[in-house]
Amino acid sequence: MKKAYLTVRSNRQIADRIYQMVLKGELVQHFTEPGQFLHLKVSDAVTPLLRRPISIADVNFAANEVTIIYRADGEGTRLLSQKQEGSTIDVLGPLGNGFPVRQIESGKTALLAGGGVGVPPLQELSKRLTKKGVNVIHVLGFQSAKDVFYEQECLRYGDTYVATADGTHGEKGFVTDVIKQKQLEFDVLLSCGPTPMLKALKQQYAHKEVYLSMEERMGCGIGACFACVCRTDESDTSYVKVCLDGPVFKAEEVAL
Repeated sequence: MKKAYLTVRSNRQIADRIYQMVLKGELVQHFTEPGQFLHLKVSDAVTPLLRRPISIADVNFAANEVTIIYRADGEGTRLLSQKQEGSTIDVLGPLGNGFPVRQIESGKTALLAGGGVGVPPLQELSKRLTKKGVNVIHVLGFQSAKDVFYEQECLRYGDTYVATADGTHGEKGFVTDVIKQKQLEFDVLLSCGPTPMLKALKQQYAHKEVYLSMEERMGCGIGACFACVCRTDESDTSYVKVCLDGPVFKAEEVAL
């Protein structure tokens, strides 16, 4: 983990309340695993006090650029959406443990399932997996057509299916419905999204190798404040810290 100021290269809206920001700086060279995140100080003022954890969507090592996607639905992220090109942001990162790309063998098929703002980290993951010869299938879930993003980006790397809860784009239903309807076959499942989706995937594919990226509110981002603890399957008194031990876990490691 390092602290640095990154420069805003671009910041634009790509869906309903969803923004894509590109940041530039030497810190990018320290990124190692897809699924890690950045902790951004969104203002120099006293408030908001806490940094905002934002997942890494794409990394361009040659240009020293990192792309992040966020939803502007709170004070901090609304301030972030107002950042202009050329401004700088105080950043801690990269933080957390990401997806185990090295453990997935060439020739295997990986199913990448994302829901809402859980979709972004799958972009860099898909890029890394296909580069090493892994076949990739994407299933993306959103509430409505106005919320859909990154469908075309995912199509660059493999088959991509979209589900919307109201049926206004792609298949009507949820990620789990599409996987069943399309009878998708895979060797490993890697997912990021809301807890109900992760819970359903864990239950339905307990016989498979499954990795889940947890979405929890975070305070410090470095494991000191215990704001993002998650109970494990081992016992009612055993916990892990999502920011430090995760956010990516094997499905059998966490209780949902």
